[in-house]
Amino acid sequence: MNNLVIGQFIPGKAWLYRVDPRTKILVTVVYVFLLIFASTWPAYLLATVFLLAALVLTGQSLGLYWRGIKPVLWLILFTVCLQLLFTGGTPVLWQWSFIKITVPGIVNSAYVVLRFVLIVLMSTALTLTTAPTSIASAIEALLKPLKWVKVPVAELALMLSIALRFVPLLMVETDKVMKAQKSRGMSLSTGSLLKRSKAVLPLLIPLFIGALQRALDLANAMEVRGFENADQRTRYRVLHFTKDDLIVLVATSTYIILFIFLLFVH
Repeated sequence: MNNLVIGQFIPGKAWLYRVDPRTKILVTVVYVFLLIFASTWPAYLLATVFLLAALVLTGQSLGLYWRGIKPVLWLILFTVCLQLLFTGGTPVLWQWSFIKITVPGIVNSAYVVLRFVLIVLMSTALTLTTAPTSIASAIEALLKPLKWVKVPVAELALMLSIALRFVPLLMVETDKVMKAQKSRGMSLSTGSLLKRSKAVLPLLIPLFIGALQRALDLANAMEVRGFENADQRTRYRVLHFTKDDLIVLVATSTYIILFIFLLFVH
């Protein structure tokens, strides 16, 4: 459970913590969107440099980010294998029946690894430096124009805030249940795949029941306190743009221009 870094918030005083959450969310969305269209090595190199600068500004060690990558390595390897074995093109380096390894397959596999790693690390940098309540407030502020088409933005932001608050609680609860099961002699890391899959069921049932009970308690507490309309809520912390946000926006705009230039040139 300690390896799940993405989604966690670690308080700090580094420079990136002072940036408005709306700015960080916009930069992350733009970064991921551009990365989807990256198809050249110079573009990936530029994206890597931009990401490394962001990671350094978080003030956290790079080892922490590597620990956050490890839980998704299996998914990365699975995707790489699909790209490597089932991508057509020439020249063909090895072939057996309909399975073959080609040079375009190797290149696409490398791109997939980079894309996965860069997206996960950028998302981790966002959540590590931004409190869940700030993320919810920023999303509500960014989605305000949707109120003109009758979208319940405030309710959606409230749901997101509650969901983000439940994540660390569920992680702690999962850790407790796993330790309780291990103390009773259950092993989750030994035996066949079928045996380990069956051992997960005693974890899921108490977690599911506990999550429902927490949700009911929260709903009752909100009802008792007379909560009716999320639009009427006041904010303890009001979001403000500062010169730090201006610096980030200028740097991001420069990155966008260079990225598009590298895509068209190469």
